[in-house]
Amino acid sequence: MATDRILLELKAVSKSFGLTPVLETIDLAVRDGEFITILGPSGSGKTTILRMIGGFTEPTQGSILLDGRDITAVPINNRPFNTVFQDYALFPHMNVADNVGYGLKVRGVARAELKTRVGQALELVQLGQLALRYPAQLSGGQRQRVALARAIICQPRLVLLDEPLAALDVELRRQMQSFLKDIQREIKTTFLFVTHDQEEAIAMADRICVMNSGRIQQLGSPHDVYYRPRTEFVARFFGDNNLVEGKLAAIEGRYRRIETALGSLLCATEGQPELTEAPAGRRAFAVFRPEAISLEAPRDGNANHMPGTVATVSFGGASTVAAVDLSSGSGVRQVRIKMPSQVGGARIGAGDRITLNWSADACRLVLA
Repeated sequence: MATDRILLELKAVSKSFGLTPVLETIDLAVRDGEFITILGPSGSGKTTILRMIGGFTEPTQGSILLDGRDITAVPINNRPFNTVFQDYALFPHMNVADNVGYGLKVRGVARAELKTRVGQALELVQLGQLALRYPAQLSGGQRQRVALARAIICQPRLVLLDEPLAALDVELRRQMQSFLKDIQREIKTTFLFVTHDQEEAIAMADRICVMNSGRIQQLGSPHDVYYRPRTEFVARFFGDNNLVEGKLAAIEGRYRRIETALGSLLCATEGQPELTEAPAGRRAFAVFRPEAISLEAPRDGNANHMPGTVATVSFGGASTVAAVDLSSGSGVRQVRIKMPSQVGGARIGAGDRITLNWSADACRLVLA
């Protein structure tokens, strides 16, 4: 379980390759024992952060602290970290046991202790019976677990994981997500996980750090990032949010109105002082998730209502997604709604006239 104690801290860290900036003044504190995920598209700088923490790349400016001590110039082999790479980087000429025990062997650990700790690490990742196999004889998921066992056997303060699940198929990725989280809880070691997959980040992280263009866009719990995006980028990047552009209007307690081409919408501003301080007329977006919309009129007096026409209905197993056309002053635009599927079939069909309802608390504002 994560504590409030800061294990690792990046202070005003930036990185440029030649004249090209990759990271711009990053401040990030990693808590002891947490599972933190760095999430972002390709080129966002997430892998550069991992490589700087691991000692593979030096920052152009700024410092990296471990337990408050500056380790910016400390070489890789003197940092109490281990890395699991996307390609696993296993030695093909060594069997599983030798791969896992390699770090202990180069540290001069006695043979008897090495054998015991290798056995314990392999049992932890459920590969004890495969100790004598070679990497070429293993599945992708098994190779991933060997790489994890090798990373944790030396009891590092921090495990760095650079998109280690990217090469696995969908079902195996889900299994390994659960497995990695279970292992992290059991050994109580801090994990820093890099991915471009939003669902993966939500499923695994205690906190998510969303990156774009070398900057941190938002840092928070999966729930906050998913339901309370702080920037337009996060709102668009994280799932299938509906975004409606407009201009800020009146403040009504902990809510604020935004005037849009679809009409006036009421949105929550809790925890975002920049939304109450922004002047009227400032361009912004109302953001609301498809699953927040209901066809029933809510009891909440601070609700948004909007009539529309169902354009398409798509069955997706547990849920059904519909695209709904809404009339606006500049034509027609669509929003998406998501409802639990029913055994008897969809409740609505193409061409149906419906009224969309969603609470003001489920509607967030982000500044444009």
